[in-house]
Amino acid sequence: MQISIAKSELSAALARVIHATASRSSVPSLSGILISCKEGVITFFASDLETSIRTQVEGLITEPGIIAVPGKIFADIVRSLPESAINLTLNGEQLEISAQQSHFTIRTLNPDDFVRFPEVSENQQITLSSELVKTMVRKVGRAVSKDETRAVLTGIYLTAEADEIKMVATDIYRLALISKKLEQSFDEPFTALIPGQAFEEVVKMVDEEPITISLSQNQILFSFGQTQFVTRKIEGNYPNFSQLLPKEWTVQATVAQAELFDAVKRVSLLAVTNAAIKFSVSVEDQDLTLTSQSLDLGSATEHVMIKAEGDDQEIAINYSFLLDGLSVIESEFITIEIQDPMKPGIIRAAEEDFLYLVMPMRIN
Repeated sequence: MQISIAKSELSAALARVIHATASRSSVPSLSGILISCKEGVITFFASDLETSIRTQVEGLITEPGIIAVPGKIFADIVRSLPESAINLTLNGEQLEISAQQSHFTIRTLNPDDFVRFPEVSENQQITLSSELVKTMVRKVGRAVSKDETRAVLTGIYLTAEADEIKMVATDIYRLALISKKLEQSFDEPFTALIPGQAFEEVVKMVDEEPITISLSQNQILFSFGQTQFVTRKIEGNYPNFSQLLPKEWTVQATVAQAELFDAVKRVSLLAVTNAAIKFSVSVEDQDLTLTSQSLDLGSATEHVMIKAEGDDQEIAINYSFLLDGLSVIESEFITIEIQDPMKPGIIRAAEEDFLYLVMPMRIN
């Protein structure tokens, strides 16, 4: 095999497939990248058995063929090379890599040890704009659980029906929900529980091309541009999140997002031994008081102007969860809804069709 390819094209391809290589594995092929070339097209493929990624680029192919290389070292070498054409030549069991005055030789892997790219029989699929998917995943991604013992909570629950699409994520302690009305309308309802980590990797890879999401019995396929990304479906039923959403509130307050975000960051400096920040709403004074306290360090208090209606109320919330929710909101104003100290608090950004629920904390 002998090919020549621009560094920018090669780097882009490697940046995509490297996500499917195992960082630590006793099986070399799981941390390797398979490269095949014919008819002017160079295909890169990697799989760690959970995720498989394949992408294609164009290049000058002098001699077609197929090789396998250790993924990390190959990507590191390419990243270090100057911006120019990179020549790859297979010489026995060695791959020669050269660009301008740089020359490397690395030992190849056995291509026969690699699994083949999964064939996904597409039972259902939808196509969405990359901008929409990126926005929605960014809004809910912080609420995805990292606890593998409850696998369903490590996913993002996507539903599309008629002209509306929703994404939900929760780790029990908070829940993020975003819904969008679309110009298009779906002929059939579409539901998928997508691994959160895989979904976030996809949105990092995609540029401006549309994303097609296809479902089979056990796998999910993302297709965008010249790239296909396959991951395993999460087994199990997603919890009925609608039951968690309060239907009423005791007090509702509108506040400037940036002002509240900065106030929470300042008050959180004293929330060292206790992550709880107390929110106290005074309807008469149209004031939101934020307080935190540390027995060893001291206390902090902030007052934020609000527009409130209802009855005075207070709630204690984990400041880290709160900042996660506020950080993805771009609206100038948000609405806070509180029932009582023992029930979840709600943050709404109406302009973005975004809702963020946070469970309360106990404080002395």
